[in-house]
Amino acid sequence: MKNSVLSCSGRPSNQLRVVIADDMELMRIGLRHALEAEPDLSVVGVAADGREALDMCGRLRPDLALLDERMPEMDGLEATRALKQRHPAIRVIILSPQGDLRCRREALKAGADGWLLKNVTRGKLAAALRQVQRGKPLFSGHKDADLLHQIYGLAPEQSGPAREQLTPRELDVLRLLAQGLTNLQIAHTLLLSRGTVKAYVEQIIAKLRVPSRTLAAVRALELGLLQMTAE
Repeated sequence: MKNSVLSCSGRPSNQLRVVIADDMELMRIGLRHALEAEPDLSVVGVAADGREALDMCGRLRPDLALLDERMPEMDGLEATRALKQRHPAIRVIILSPQGDLRCRREALKAGADGWLLKNVTRGKLAAALRQVQRGKPLFSGHKDADLLHQIYGLAPEQSGPAREQLTPRELDVLRLLAQGLTNLQIAHTLLLSRGTVKAYVEQIIAKLRVPSRTLAAVRALELGLLQMTAE
C-alpha cells in the first residue's frame, strides 16, 4: 500500500497525533516505529507523497504533519503551503536531506513551523514534535537568529523600533499567535472578529519586518516580546 491510516485504539487520547509523508517506504516505516516508541506520540496516517498527505490531513485533522521536502506528485514545501491555507492549526515540520541555507529558507517561506535534517536522532525528532506542538518554532535561539539575519536581514539592532511600535492589543495577539492559535481561536479568546484579528496579524508581520506569522513568533521570541507580555 502506498499510504495507510493507522488505528489509535487502546492508546491515550491526549497523544500528539502525527501524519508522516515520505516517498521512501523504509523511511516511512522507520519514522513510524521511531515515533510510536514514544508514549505521548501516535502516528495516525502514513502517506507516500504530499498530495496524499494533504488529503489525509483533511480527513484526520492530526496535530502535526511530518513532511519530506522532496516527494513526487506534490513535494513537502508545496504540501505545506496548501496545508497552511486549508488547515492552519495543523503544525508542519519539514524533513530535508540537505542542511544548506536554501532548504531552511524555503521551508520558512512555505509556512513550516519547523525544519529538521532527515538524519535526526529519534530523541531529537520526538523533542522537536513536542516543541512545535507547544507553539515554539524550531527556528529560535542564537543560531536561528543568525539564520534569520542571513535570510531576511533581521539584525538585533532592529529590535528597538519593533518593540515600541507594537500596540498593547497587537502584543496580546502576538502572544496567542506564538502559542500556535489560529486567527479564529485568537478572535474567540480576545472577543474580536476574525477580520480584526487578521488585520492585527498583518500589522504585526509588517512591524516586525518578517514574511509570515511563523517568523513573527520567532522574531518575538528573539526580541523578548513574549516574556514581556506573559501573564
